[in-house]
Amino acid sequence: MCNKFAKVAMTKDNEKWQHCIGREKAIYHRQDDIRTEFGRDYTRILHCLAYRRLKHKTQVFFNTQNDHICTRMEHVAHVESISYSIARELGLNTELTKAIAMAHDLGHAPFGHTCEKIIEELYREQGFPDERFWHEKNGLRFVDKIELLENCNGEHCNLNLTYAVRDGIISHCGEVDDNGLFPRAEAIDFIDFQNPGQFNPYTWEGCIVKVADKIAYLGRDIEDAIDVGLISRENLKELNDIIAPCDIGYINTSKVIHELISDLVKHSSPDNGIVFSDKTMTMIKNIKAFNYRVIYGNERMKYFHEYSSLIVKSLFKALFQCYDEKGATSTMLILRKNQKYYNELMGGFADWLTKYCDIEENKQHGKSGGKQATYKNEKIYGNLQSRKDYMQSVVDYISGMTDSYAIKCFEELVTF
Repeated sequence: MCNKFAKVAMTKDNEKWQHCIGREKAIYHRQDDIRTEFGRDYTRILHCLAYRRLKHKTQVFFNTQNDHICTRMEHVAHVESISYSIARELGLNTELTKAIAMAHDLGHAPFGHTCEKIIEELYREQGFPDERFWHEKNGLRFVDKIELLENCNGEHCNLNLTYAVRDGIISHCGEVDDNGLFPRAEAIDFIDFQNPGQFNPYTWEGCIVKVADKIAYLGRDIEDAIDVGLISRENLKELNDIIAPCDIGYINTSKVIHELISDLVKHSSPDNGIVFSDKTMTMIKNIKAFNYRVIYGNERMKYFHEYSSLIVKSLFKALFQCYDEKGATSTMLILRKNQKYYNELMGGFADWLTKYCDIEENKQHGKSGGKQATYKNEKIYGNLQSRKDYMQSVVDYISGMTDSYAIKCFEELVTF
């Protein structure tokens, strides 16, 4: 291990330490708990439902019948492995990189990046043109407001992760350029993030995950594209010409990842930042350009985009028409009435909504010791006083779905 970054690692000696381990609220402690603060975050993420659902969310290729095509969960595993390898070699805090990597894509909606564009279209159609949807910000929203864990008293509470991990989630997007990647100096309020990639991560560890994310998808997307037949022999020849200056040889996922990690470790330093050599940076740019032209922009992908749009917009329309301006109680009655036709979609949404609304039904259950009494999380939708609150609840619910569950709910809508 070269340990070039050991002096700037996120440890107790780092001047940012106290802010990085800070949480929005105090969290319970067990006397015999052997985990660090970031270790606790890692297991809290591992146990949350949003992480479990990643296994049925599209990475790039929608292929529910092919077990060997990369899913969102496998991509996360690649990012965790890559970031751990780099952080360990450089002397950074591997527990922090692992926790950020595990959580970095929790905000992805079903059907990959396609759904982000669809949701923004829905915002505009409903009269909210200033609302944005990007998975990094949605990921922070999910770990802060949506995901719940049962504590040692049987109460369901928000995840309440550390500042450093939350920061790593919302700041993992953005390009890595020739100038090197450095952490920002200020511990800003996350509400200041208005666009993807607007600010660099607060820690070196967050910077590593940001770069590892790019390394992970460069090679694997090509492998999957070959498997599904999107890349021709002529395309492969072009790819081999792209990688030739870096002496990688025949292109495959593991070789690309190995070469990129080795190059990054060799050329990065606290003075130069997280950086690739000029030769490797040129190769990365050329591979990305190839991927966008041959893979992501492929004509065959358009059918998937149209299919995804039909499903998501249909689910949204069905749920949104149940809103009653009188508030949560009236809206809930409409959802329950429609449950006899659409049990999965309407019933599931109503059950989910009760956890996050401050309504009389919940208060009565709480007094009588019902299940709702165990939900101590923030009631983020209040009493659904406005269309915007309800809009947000529908977006949250749909964005949390897996591909397979969204399809199941859609089929329920069109089946008699």
